[in-house]
Amino acid sequence: MRLAVLGAGAVGSSVAELAGDYGHTVTALADSRSAVLDPEGIDVGSALDRKEREGVVGDADPEEALAGTYDVLVEATPTTLGDAQPGFGHLRAALERDRHVVFANKGPVAERYADVRALERESGGTVLMEATVGGAMGYEHVLAEAQDLGVAEADPSFDVEGTDAALKCTILANVLAEGGREYTLEDATVEGIKSLPGSALELANEDGRTIRLIGEVSDGEVRVGPRLVPAYGALAVTGTRNIVQLETEHAGQLNVSGRGAGGPETATAVLADVDRLDS
Repeated sequence: MRLAVLGAGAVGSSVAELAGDYGHTVTALADSRSAVLDPEGIDVGSALDRKEREGVVGDADPEEALAGTYDVLVEATPTTLGDAQPGFGHLRAALERDRHVVFANKGPVAERYADVRALERESGGTVLMEATVGGAMGYEHVLAEAQDLGVAEADPSFDVEGTDAALKCTILANVLAEGGREYTLEDATVEGIKSLPGSALELANEDGRTIRLIGEVSDGEVRVGPRLVPAYGALAVTGTRNIVQLETEHAGQLNVSGRGAGGPETATAVLADVDRLDS
């Protein structure tokens, strides 16, 4: 499929670099200031080299990428809250052209889920969002290193204040509600780890436990906060590893775990969605 990738940070760049391995062609790549377009496929390597040298990917205006030739718009611009712009506007422009949209940007599907689905119903395009809930939850003591590695949010407050985890849980709550109710970030009860004293972790360790920032969707509520968990339990993941724990009606408790942060990892989720659209 032909892809227009909006956002040339860690995720967008990785999507562009890996698209060919999945049998797809990148026909447009845009950052906040520029774009490069070719209906036959852009030279991704050259565009990213120029981004590193000059801070731009091409000579075209970013808006031209939205109007270009593509089957799927990959929305990988930074997450914004409230009206979720410009990501929501990008979605609208693509769906009005009956194009598909794959999100890595959490903002539109966390803050305006009902609007997203309403636009999708009126379009010939489909919206997928697996990558929006695949990233790992940040912790203050590894935050600087995580940002250097490209696995933490660009705005560190999103990690340490629990916002990133809350956005992911809000998206999951919307999907689970199946249209019966719309959740936004305002519906979540959020406590971060910024004010957590270092002694708390030491005390937890003495008792064979540790502290993790846990997001929970249960009984119509979304909650995020630091929780005590067994030091060697399933929820005590480290580094860029994620875990999602599901309580099911018939199969009991299910755990799904894996690496979930950083450019290539998130790009893999984006391209898995593209493959679903192509099947």
